[in-house]
Amino acid sequence: MNYNKKTVYDIDLKGKKVLLRCDFNVPQDKATRAITDDKRIRAAIPTIQYLLDQGAAVIACSHLGKPKGEVKPELTLAGVAVRLSELLGKEVIFAADTIGEDAKAKAAALGCGEIMLLENLRFDKREEKNDPEFAKALADMAEVFVSDAFGTVHRAHASTAGVAAYLPAVSGLLIQKELEIMGGALAAPARPFVAILGGAKVSDKIAVINNLLDKADTIIIGGGMAYTFLKAQGHTIGKSLLEEDRLDYAREMVAKAEEKGVKLLLPLDNLCAAEFSASAEAVACGQDVPDGMMGMDIGAKTVEAYSAAVKGAGTVVWNGPMGVFEFEAFAEGTRAVARALAESGAITIVGGGDSAAAVEQLGFADKMTHISTGGGASLEFLEGKALPGVVCLQDK
Repeated sequence: MNYNKKTVYDIDLKGKKVLLRCDFNVPQDKATRAITDDKRIRAAIPTIQYLLDQGAAVIACSHLGKPKGEVKPELTLAGVAVRLSELLGKEVIFAADTIGEDAKAKAAALGCGEIMLLENLRFDKREEKNDPEFAKALADMAEVFVSDAFGTVHRAHASTAGVAAYLPAVSGLLIQKELEIMGGALAAPARPFVAILGGAKVSDKIAVINNLLDKADTIIIGGGMAYTFLKAQGHTIGKSLLEEDRLDYAREMVAKAEEKGVKLLLPLDNLCAAEFSASAEAVACGQDVPDGMMGMDIGAKTVEAYSAAVKGAGTVVWNGPMGVFEFEAFAEGTRAVARALAESGAITIVGGGDSAAAVEQLGFADKMTHISTGGGASLEFLEGKALPGVVCLQDK
């Protein structure tokens, strides 16, 4: 995939109507529907402000939740429009539909330096089907398409890829940063290049490990997925997470790493518990997990070994926690790895999802070079997949 894409800086925007795909899929309070975290709205401000300053008229659009093609009042973007107005210090006009009469009329009347927000794209089932008619109707309201929702670029939807068939398409500042930093790390990393992979399942990371075996100098394995690797190496894992059908794959990966001269590090010891619970007592175990116990985090020796591997790194990419970090008794492994990244002096890139949440929660976010805004998208990026919402943008 070519990461060198045109951005908002490469195009004349003065007097142009711009369709801007944002990621306003924000968490809301179930009872009151109040926005509980506006981080994604704040993240869109630099691109929006740049477009407005350049004299563009901005037609912003996004999805929220999973309405599955039905109009669900609890998933309206009206509250997002209000919050966006507050953050920009100017009115954000809200359209009651996406490509209906209200949206079309408001888009037609929109002046330079003004902004409007369309209603939830996924209220129309044609959005997720990448329906050409729906994409064309969105595109007909504008003259330029700016993609700035990295969290959705792995989806070929009408608003992420389809509209690019009808409009010149460039990236916003958020996607530009993702492509520069993550793309750069994969294409020409500062070495040694260390990849840290955690999370529950090996199956979620198969393609990532395959891709990184050709790029990384060291691959560190933690989290629930480590127990399938340990079992494949002949260790006992008690009642830890296991993907029985991935044991051969784990053996194959260990052999492949050896063949390619890539260091593949597995836990040397574990923190275990008799049950999966926040109040469970943490018991230090060796590399073998006793019967009746389950591995919940990496142990002290492993923390030391993993931190040492990160210390001399030039680039570190991290996707997936080292243990059940949501339970304080089993958060130390993830915390220690985050601390090692923060102190490493390397280019540190944290994939979205749980690892991003862990870094935020543990207070290390401001010490990382880059925290990806996309969970699934950053994973597919690391897999080396072509992302439809990036492929459709104009090359520089």
